[in-house]
Amino acid sequence: MSRAGPDPNSIYPNPSIKSICYIKNVVKNPQIIIGDYTYYEDPHNPEDFESHVVYLDPLIGDKLIIGKFCGIAQGVEFVMNGLNRRMSSVTAYPFYSMGNGWEKISPTSSETALNKDTIIGNDVMIQRNVTIQPGVHIDDGAIIMANSVVSTDIPPYWVAGGNPVRIIRKRFDDDLIKHLLEIQWWNWPAEKIFENLDLLSN
Repeated sequence: MSRAGPDPNSIYPNPSIKSICYIKNVVKNPQIIIGDYTYYEDPHNPEDFESHVVYLDPLIGDKLIIGKFCGIAQGVEFVMNGLNRRMSSVTAYPFYSMGNGWEKISPTSSETALNKDTIIGNDVMIQRNVTIQPGVHIDDGAIIMANSVVSTDIPPYWVAGGNPVRIIRKRFDDDLIKHLLEIQWWNWPAEKIFENLDLLSN
């Protein structure tokens, strides 16, 4: 029996299950940064995760950063800062995106909040058909319930859901949450994770 678990550099952790893909190994866009063992599950085409990251504009340069050991279900959409527009100008039309000289009036980050990356921590579970708005931070161990629209930050080890999302309950008491954030099991070597599978799954 392997004590290392699946190869984090493989596309399919379990070759007999083609609906689960380690997305770090298929994403090409340098603005999308994915940790080891994070998967996207889709029975149709799990390798097409990148198409679910929308309005990711290279002119803006914001990033989607997802940690290790996250699970992302079918239908999740990450809406990035390219959707944002000037709210205080006469028109919200994005002249700068069209180029050909119009880029001279590119908005500043203070005008459109374009400076915020979208950050998903480690060990985060995002259920089906969730929409995540630009610049959101979902912290370690959180669970986002199906069909939610996440427009606010979610603290570590909380369950959140709804449209708009609301924080529902803590997964564990404060002492255990503090302990889990201290040990950061997702950074353990593969063999140590194997040795503690029973504990991690308890």
